[in-house]
Amino acid sequence: MSAHAPHGGVSVVICVYTEDRWEDILAAVSSVRAQSLPALETLLVVDHNPALLERLGKEFKESDDVRVLANAGPRGLSAGRNTGIAVSRGGIIAFLDDDAVAERDWLRHFAAGYEDPLVMAVGGRTEPIWASGRRPAWFPEEFDWVVGCTYKGLPRGKVRVRNVLGGNASFRRSAFDAAGGFATGIGRDGDKRPLGCEETELCIRLTRARPDAVLLIDDRAVIHHRVPAGRERFAYFRTRAYAEGLSKALVAQSVGADKGLESERRYATRVLPAGVARGVRDFVLARPGGAGRAGAIVAGVLTTAGGYALGSFRARRTGATFSVVEIGEARAAEGGGPS
Repeated sequence: MSAHAPHGGVSVVICVYTEDRWEDILAAVSSVRAQSLPALETLLVVDHNPALLERLGKEFKESDDVRVLANAGPRGLSAGRNTGIAVSRGGIIAFLDDDAVAERDWLRHFAAGYEDPLVMAVGGRTEPIWASGRRPAWFPEEFDWVVGCTYKGLPRGKVRVRNVLGGNASFRRSAFDAAGGFATGIGRDGDKRPLGCEETELCIRLTRARPDAVLLIDDRAVIHHRVPAGRERFAYFRTRAYAEGLSKALVAQSVGADKGLESERRYATRVLPAGVARGVRDFVLARPGGAGRAGAIVAGVLTTAGGYALGSFRARRTGATFSVVEIGEARAAEGGGPS
């Protein structure tokens, strides 16, 4: 594996929005600084929180590898990422959640994927750090996407995929030149309803703009993502599944159901029935949580389907409510990008 960063180095973008995650943010930055392949820069993009912007500005005032900047677009994760992309200097741009830490070779594995010039995106594996210290017995691994982590059913190894998962992902800069940035109005916005799928929509749009593009997941590129106590509860599980359905409806409205639900059909017809069967088997064998996991999978499917049905109805009635920002526009909004 190459010991140097290809294509002008790797910029890491970490979008932040609340002082409640102060220690997590510092831990995320420290994990980037400890990489075996050093990042060209770390960009902390603050989402419309002046107090956090000021505090981080003071914290990293003397730093030559961390830059703190304000989200130049509307509130939300997508616009924050677009701001980071616009001002970054690397030929590869990696994204790390503000409540996650990356393993030492995270960027090295990402960078290795780009030795193939057709590779436009490389994602990794995200492992949960449960606030309670262990996975809740009822929580099925097939639904780890609910807490922003890699879920059972994704292929292992270094494989080609339809889309990468946004909290642990990287893109070649030319991917954004070809497809534009992340769509605003579809992804997360602080602590509001936890919508998602913005990276799915971007990846589908990218492969339409560049039919020869290759998107990979390399599960050696590992990060560890905190799961707070509130997200270990069934109420959050249900809310997040419902929001996923709403988001998937927006994506399908934009790119068509065939492509927008391609991976989900395989997941729903193969992975989830097998998960229910394992849960029932564990229940019969008196293993802890078997019935709960089987029930959670069924509830998750029904709740997601309900969100999708309502989202589809709204999308047909009102049209898609998100927009794609050209990165050049985001760069202009930020003041022309880095000097």
